[in-house]
Amino acid sequence: MPIPIDVLEAEALSLPQADRSRLIDRLIASLETDPEWAAAWSAEADEREARIARGESSWVSGQQAVDRLRADLA
Repeated sequence: MPIPIDVLEAEALSLPQADRSRLIDRLIASLETDPEWAAAWSAEADEREARIARGESSWVSGQQAVDRLRADLA
C-alpha cells in the first residue's frame, strides 16, 4: 500500500536540508523532460546570466519577482 502523500510530505519536510536537496534533485531527475524544452530553457538561462554579467540586468529576490508578477496581473 502506498504511503499517503501528506504523510510522505511531512516525512520529507522533516529531513535535514542537505537530504531534502538531494531528494529534490532525484525527484526532478525522475520526471520525463522534453529535450527541446530542456535545451531552450538552458539557452534562456545562459542568456539571462550573460545579461547580468554585462550589467544589463540584475538579480532580484524571489519575493521581488512574485511582487512584480502580482503587480502586472492586478
